[in-house]
Amino acid sequence: MKMRIKYFEGATKLKKIEKGNWIDVFANKDIFIKVGERAMIPLGFALELPEGWEAHLAPRSSTFKTWGIIQTNSVGVVDDTYIGDNDQWHMPVYCLQGKHLEKCSETLSNQFLCEIESDGTWIKSGDKIGQFRIMEVMPDLEFEEVESFGNSDRGGFGSTGLR
Repeated sequence: MKMRIKYFEGATKLKKIEKGNWIDVFANKDIFIKVGERAMIPLGFALELPEGWEAHLAPRSSTFKTWGIIQTNSVGVVDDTYIGDNDQWHMPVYCLQGKHLEKCSETLSNQFLCEIESDGTWIKSGDKIGQFRIMEVMPDLEFEEVESFGNSDRGGFGSTGLR
């Protein structure tokens, strides 16, 4: 299946990962997010999804460990109507934990002065922060109301781990 993609300036090109069924996405600009604040991280591309398909955007398993951020909507859903030239994908995030990062600047005597920033986290352009996959949209459903399914009960919510 071929899809048309438009990259914005400085974007990291997308490619399917070798192991797995998701496509990694990358931050397209440097952003500092303070603990307790949220941000929309631009991903540097717009994608023309085929009609009848949608994308599910989620954090990578290392996203929280690396940057202390979570995706605010757990999973983002991009439908097949978000296909305009300026419909750049973004990842909405919230910073739960500051990461200790050194921010260094060169002094006049060619030495480096470093300070620790721990009240937030830096997301740098090119950082691999999320992933997505495409799926066919759910078919039209019709609900039929019944009094009983005629099936045996499994044991209640959360019962699969009980002996």
